[in-house]
Amino acid sequence: MSEVASAFWTSVALFLGAGLVVLLIVIYNRLVAQRQNVKQGVADIDAQLRQRHDLIPNLVETVKGYAGHERETLDAVISARNQAANGPITSGDEQGLRVALDRLLALSENYPDLKASANFQELQRELSHVEDKLAAARRALNAAVSRYNTVRESFPAVLFAGLLGFKEADFHRLDDSEKGTVDQVPSISFQ
Repeated sequence: MSEVASAFWTSVALFLGAGLVVLLIVIYNRLVAQRQNVKQGVADIDAQLRQRHDLIPNLVETVKGYAGHERETLDAVISARNQAANGPITSGDEQGLRVALDRLLALSENYPDLKASANFQELQRELSHVEDKLAAARRALNAAVSRYNTVRESFPAVLFAGLLGFKEADFHRLDDSEKGTVDQVPSISFQ
């Protein structure tokens, strides 16, 4: 009878051990998938920022043709663009760039020829489209962070997430490995 009981308890221990291993694998794979969604969200924001930063020199050149003496506004936009291109995604640099762009776009009210320019209108449409995609990418990132943190903090994942190296994702600050980078700053001259 003791051999039967020993075999039974050995089978139970093996079954529980195998169940725990399977559970760990499922939890790990689910956390990896959610973390990848967060990283994809960061990459999407980076792509939209890069597209926005690439449009700005064209917009400045177009405005410069019509309102070249508005040098202070043009310099402010380029300065804000360069600072945002070199700063972290979550910094206030992007907000500063948005304000400078709004000032640049407001110049069109003072220059009817600029406002009527097909090139300016197309660049303005592209910029608006990029801003819409950027807002959508930010919403998607926040949703991905929320899903990841929910999975990480749900039972039984909460028991193992820390041991497996899954840290809480932050809605506001991204660690260096998750930050995208913006390509080189193009040179722009006012000559």
